[in-house]
Amino acid sequence: MDFSGHRSRVIENPTEALSVAVEEGLAWRRKGCLRLNTHGSPTTSQSATSTIHRTQLWFHHKISRDEAQRLILQQGLVDGVFLVRDSQSNPKTFVLSMSHGLKIKHFQIVPLEDDGKLFYTLDDGHTRFTDIIQLVEFYQLNKGVLPCKLKHYCARIAL
Repeated sequence: MDFSGHRSRVIENPTEALSVAVEEGLAWRRKGCLRLNTHGSPTTSQSATSTIHRTQLWFHHKISRDEAQRLILQQGLVDGVFLVRDSQSNPKTFVLSMSHGLKIKHFQIVPLEDDGKLFYTLDDGHTRFTDIIQLVEFYQLNKGVLPCKLKHYCARIAL
């Protein structure tokens, strides 16, 4: 059963049932977790949850597609090596760059607004996340629309 409150239906596919259970578990954890701002104070603002990913080691800010490919190649073309970056072609979106099958693939992460709330998605809104961290954590546990799970991130290296 899908108890997310958006719709009621029986889920017969075991893989989909596991995916829904994991997604609901992540949502439950998010509700009980307070975000902290740069001063260590709790925050609930939408802007804080929409930018918290910028502190993650897998987030590479404004690098080009070519630079993302170079970083992934340095790690090796192992399935599931990934990074997230700002999109250069669309400033309001992000890109998940990952390796699979000895190739590097790029997936656009699109922000959606619904009822005044901001969500992020890779699949035209079928699976929605409140922030980029939640999206990455979900795809580390579930393949979803990706060719494989996210396994190893390319860390930012300060020079």
